[in-house]
Amino acid sequence: MTEKNTSSLEMGKSAEPTSPVDSVQETISHFLDAADVSVVYGKPVKIGETQIIPSAEVLSVMGFGVGYGSGSNLDEGQQNDGSGGGGGGGGRVLSRPVAVVIASPDGVRVEPVVDVTKIALAALTAAGFMIGMLFKMTRGPSLGD
Repeated sequence: MTEKNTSSLEMGKSAEPTSPVDSVQETISHFLDAADVSVVYGKPVKIGETQIIPSAEVLSVMGFGVGYGSGSNLDEGQQNDGSGGGGGGGGRVLSRPVAVVIASPDGVRVEPVVDVTKIALAALTAAGFMIGMLFKMTRGPSLGD
């Protein structure tokens, strides 16, 4: 799985503070760029009369938060120096190959990309649960059951 962290420093911007609205709009713009069709479908590769087009699944996740503060009730004679502000956000774009579209003179077909690692991890997880349940069933009832 490919990961891209997006932050203002990685995108070539300076670390100078900007208005929260501008920052949010720019971040949302970068995430919307990740949803472009060119990200999902790769550049076609031509081999003879056959074209191969890779395709991927793209997931874009983002979140934002803002805050503000102010002064508190103080006794007479004390200066109220309270203030506040702040905000932040971030996210991640994940992508993984899912299929290859093959267009040839014989027709168009879609061949899935099989993720053997994901299948193996799912099988190991299922086997672990089954072994755990068998162990629990063979032990008999415990005092807490």
